[in-house]
Amino acid sequence: MSNVQQEFGVPIFPVGPFHKFLPPSPSSLLNPDRASISWLDSQPPKSVLYVSFGSVVSIDEDEFLEIAWGLVNGNQPFFWVVRPGLVRGSAGAFQVPDGILNAAAGRARIVEWAPQLEVLSHAATGGFWTHSGWNSTLESLSAGVPMLCRPALFDQFIDARYVTDVWKVGISIEGKLERGKIEEAIKRLMNGREAMEMRERAACLREKADRCLREGGSSYKYLEKLVSFILSF
Repeated sequence: MSNVQQEFGVPIFPVGPFHKFLPPSPSSLLNPDRASISWLDSQPPKSVLYVSFGSVVSIDEDEFLEIAWGLVNGNQPFFWVVRPGLVRGSAGAFQVPDGILNAAAGRARIVEWAPQLEVLSHAATGGFWTHSGWNSTLESLSAGVPMLCRPALFDQFIDARYVTDVWKVGISIEGKLERGKIEEAIKRLMNGREAMEMRERAACLREKADRCLREGGSSYKYLEKLVSFILSF
């Protein structure tokens, strides 16, 4: 932080993540499917892979099908956000083929938009396949949920590298999207010793996020300094 402050020559006040204590703002044009929470309630703890690529990233139809079959073959319950415009060339919401829906019957929830903070904090959610945008990354870290990272734009590549190589709470899916590669990544993230270790590290980061917001925590103190700085003028 001192380097950033020296570079820009202005005071820096690192605060947050306040989304843990404030209601989310209605910034999306799509209405979240709140019935999703009831579906999550019916799933075992830490069993569901939540999949969302945000509001901007788009993919080809061939990539969509590889993702879909990778999710099916991963043998985990999955909750997938397939928003309108996700698949390039589709005018509205892309229709998931019946063969995929039938193969995933009973363990899949597919919606156009989701209440992401509630989904990530739900006891049934055990992993998050994300585009690695900073908002989604911070929300996942704050909920203690490990990630599958598939960055596409801008800062997402840096965010994903921190998740996988620095904090070690995720796995990157690199190169061409193929169902076999996706299936393997899902199994690594959700099951076995590697998954358990990532989950433990993610839980530690969640606790740190909580601690910094409590009285005496770093965000708490910096917010007080920010208020004092504003009142000094």
